[in-house]
Amino acid sequence: MCGDTVFVNRKRELEFLERKWGENGAQLIIIYGRRRVGKTMLLKEFLEGKKGVYFLATADSMGENVKGLADKFGELTGRGYFREVKDFGRLFLYLGDEIKNQRIAVVLDEFQYLMSLEPGILSVLQKVWDEHLKDTEIFLVLCGSSIGLMERVMEYKSPLYGRRTGQWKVEPFDIRGIAEMLPEGSMEELVKVYAVFGGVPFYLDLVKDLRVEDAIREKVLRKGEVLYEEPEFLLREQLREPRVYKLILKGLALGYETLGELVSFTGLDRGNLSKYLDVLERLDIVSYELPYGKRKRGRYYIKDNFFNFWFRFVYPNLADLELGLLDEVWAKIERELNAYYGRMFERLIREMLRQKIIDLEQRRVARWWHKGKEVDTVAELDDGLLFAEVKWSELKRKEAKRILEELKEKAERFEGKKRFLLIAKRIDGKTGEMMDLDDLERLVRG
Repeated sequence: MCGDTVFVNRKRELEFLERKWGENGAQLIIIYGRRRVGKTMLLKEFLEGKKGVYFLATADSMGENVKGLADKFGELTGRGYFREVKDFGRLFLYLGDEIKNQRIAVVLDEFQYLMSLEPGILSVLQKVWDEHLKDTEIFLVLCGSSIGLMERVMEYKSPLYGRRTGQWKVEPFDIRGIAEMLPEGSMEELVKVYAVFGGVPFYLDLVKDLRVEDAIREKVLRKGEVLYEEPEFLLREQLREPRVYKLILKGLALGYETLGELVSFTGLDRGNLSKYLDVLERLDIVSYELPYGKRKRGRYYIKDNFFNFWFRFVYPNLADLELGLLDEVWAKIERELNAYYGRMFERLIREMLRQKIIDLEQRRVARWWHKGKEVDTVAELDDGLLFAEVKWSELKRKEAKRILEELKEKAERFEGKKRFLLIAKRIDGKTGEMMDLDDLERLVRG
């Protein structure tokens, strides 16, 4: 399934679906996003009180899927003849005849399985849509977890191009959604949860009653638990050569971020490596960033937080974990965990600035680096630039002022008006240029 957890924090997604439901005429909606992100829960919540069908496709066979969908259509319409139909296109042809001007929802979840089992299914849907469904009041939703395949549904060459009436990529929760799922968590705990598990609802539901460190030990490092092999499972499901992709992801997690560094680490030539990285970008696992104000010398990074954690700490230690050496592996991880939280805290602050959770009327937000110097965050303001330094540590006022002075020195190469901000776990004697977790918690929890 696309996700299965407590339903929270999908207001914008529901508003989009309800708005499309209220529009006249046939609707063809694409819903997609990574596995475990909560698409199924969203669609089931949307279907509450509406006449319609929810169908979860499987990888078994096309015949089994057609049979299952025929049963659903028979129950919906009260027409027994649907159970005799063996053809996917005819099912929708007959459904169109039955529903006429009734608003009926049909949700096909895990649609990528149908695409794999029947390569021509998009052409079949195009034909039945053009000849029958477009003049009905059907509300057809195609939902999928394979981002690459679902994006093919929407591209220019797709048979359904020009037919869809809306699409929505369901993203993991931001820090506000994490806070809603973990109402008792302190801001420090929320940052740690974000750093390790990201905003994937399924993961949050698994660990919501545990301290982060306990969740890592009991839900990630322990063989047999769902998260122990989760990234490997997701890669095997979507990729033909997961071994090469795992090597690339291990390199990224260990800090090999440029194309040249990754070539050295993996042994791949630049051309092939670039192709593999393009695939990981399409799958939303990896992203590429440029330093502020530059058009080259960018860096790759693992965008998916849990993948990032897993390939940094679990994958290199799998052999020991398979031998049952959990305590020994945990001791190694524990020594490096605080530094990892620090790097991910920087990422979180950039996200909070982009999402205007921290709202200084900023626009573009990015990192900056040049010849060994780095600034955690640079953001454009109406009248200049914001420079922000982020520290996962508790600071005295004197230390905080020193860090701000160093930040101002780094910013000297930039012209125009400048504003500075220091964000840390805790700062004694904060000034107007400083924020800590107490300030962030007020912004996140409102």
